[in-house]
Amino acid sequence: MSHTVLLFGAGNMGFAMMTGWLRQDPDLQVYVVEPDDGLRDRAARAGAWPVPAATQLPADTGIDLVVLAVKPDKVERVLSDCGLLARSGVAFLSVAAGVTLTQMAGCLPPKTPLIRCMPNTPAAVGLGMMVLCPGPEVDARSRALVGTLMATSGTVAWLADEGMMDAVTAISGSGPAYVFHFIEALTDAGVGLGLPADLAALLASQTVAGAGRMAQVSEEDPGRLRERVTSPGGTTAAALTKLMDGAALTRLIANATRAARDRSIELGKKG
Repeated sequence: MSHTVLLFGAGNMGFAMMTGWLRQDPDLQVYVVEPDDGLRDRAARAGAWPVPAATQLPADTGIDLVVLAVKPDKVERVLSDCGLLARSGVAFLSVAAGVTLTQMAGCLPPKTPLIRCMPNTPAAVGLGMMVLCPGPEVDARSRALVGTLMATSGTVAWLADEGMMDAVTAISGSGPAYVFHFIEALTDAGVGLGLPADLAALLASQTVAGAGRMAQVSEEDPGRLRERVTSPGGTTAAALTKLMDGAALTRLIANATRAARDRSIELGKKG
């Protein structure tokens, strides 16, 4: 049985998710509310039915799920236009960073089914990390629908404790930026060692991609994989002596992710 989804926002994340849904289920009906002409045109070319405002949606569309892919400061305004939908019992899914279930509930009728999602940008290539936290009113049907849709953008994990979402933000939400910066640094190091810039960039990006995939599929943990690459007295050991001296890199990453977690908490309080 096909479903009907209403998506608010067809920017980068919204569009990435939408194209994944339609690729998985061409019969899925996706209505998109997007004020930007260019983004509406792009959504239409991908197979969605875009309108500039919620008031222009066709009557009796039979929405099964409302997805909010707008900026956090727009969530309250969007939800204020969704009272009738909420009263019909439809579930709401938000990918807006820092917007809590409680904040969403304050804009909608009581007992509205709500789900919060922390995605990350590799969702654009189907390799995202999609962490979901359901409110108490979410039933098995809505949970299954959301899980299926989000799986088209990457790996799905469910959380029972919303309090963990700030830590999730610090690790997987912001994590791609840390990896991109590491690739930048490894590329610059290669250039510093005399490699052409394009070759250094290829070596750095493919090495990170390959090592990440190997860590995913191997039965051994990353520490053991590291040990297997490191011959005593060899080149890798010489490099790791610098990276692991005094647990410098471990401490740096711990401090960086703690700063991201703390900032996520601050932003949530301001919302």
